[in-house]
Amino acid sequence: MWRPTGGSGRARRGLFTPLRPEPPVGRPAGAEETLIDYSGGRGGTRACGPSTESFPRRRCVRAGEGVRIVRTEEITAAVRDLCMRAATELGADVASALRSALEREESPLGREILKQIVDNFEIAASEGRPMCQDTGIPVFFIEVGREAAVDGPLEDAVNEGVRRGYEEGYLRKSVCHPLTRENTGDNTPAVIHTTLVEGDGVRIKFAPKGAGSENMSRLAMLKPSQGIEGVKDFVVETVRQGGGNPCPPIVIGVGIGGNFEKSAILAKKALLRPIGSANGDAGLEALEKELVERINRLGIGPMGFGGVTTALAVHVESAPCHIASLPVAVNIQCHAARHKEVEL
Repeated sequence: MWRPTGGSGRARRGLFTPLRPEPPVGRPAGAEETLIDYSGGRGGTRACGPSTESFPRRRCVRAGEGVRIVRTEEITAAVRDLCMRAATELGADVASALRSALEREESPLGREILKQIVDNFEIAASEGRPMCQDTGIPVFFIEVGREAAVDGPLEDAVNEGVRRGYEEGYLRKSVCHPLTRENTGDNTPAVIHTTLVEGDGVRIKFAPKGAGSENMSRLAMLKPSQGIEGVKDFVVETVRQGGGNPCPPIVIGVGIGGNFEKSAILAKKALLRPIGSANGDAGLEALEKELVERINRLGIGPMGFGGVTTALAVHVESAPCHIASLPVAVNIQCHAARHKEVEL
């Protein structure tokens, strides 16, 4: 069913928005329905009667008939849990990659460093303590199903979860004003990327990002003529310049294409892929393998003390770009490649 979103003027111009089906005729007066407000205000419930009153200056749809309601309380609780678990429990993919690197490492000092890294994350998990003092700036990639609706401001719910997770988990609050350096005190606001997808769920992916590796990340607007060789050289040179600062062995996210900001988001998103997973594109998969080999030949090694294990993985994501540009972003993640996710 289609209905004009605004007054008669907008309707005459043909601006319509899809609405859920009207309540069945004869719905008992006094029955409750949930109103979802997409204008930035809070939704709520009200009694509905045979005729529906309007909310001026707000776009509301009825939920409960084809739309699944996700409560902000659920989101806040889930985010709190993600913050606390991510700080103490390294993912199985990263743990496995580090143990494999320990077996392959040729440098005695490199092996000792890797053994200490493995011991560290195992102790953190067993004692419920953060594996690193830098518990990061909170970064979220949230997918909201088209058939789902949040009954309040999504960002508020996420930030409240961050606030509770970092406070109750005794995690370091690292977020501050960029110039005065005054700490916000609760590690908010979070960096939130939201995408609409199919389905009726809400998937929340959380990646606390430490500054040591983040500061070694770079972005370049290459000339199209520099091509794939220019991309490879930029990625390898970025890692070489970082040396031991990003706490290797590292995971490298590479975003190619899009525009300035799109490439950076692609690079960040690439870090969330499980280690060992390959890009579905055969050409990009080959590029990932070549870059890992070139980076590990740099000899930086675990924590910069030398060895053959500088990178655990390189993940590449791409998007079409302007014919006159070739954006490339490199986002580096330290060995504490923390990320957790949940679907509500």
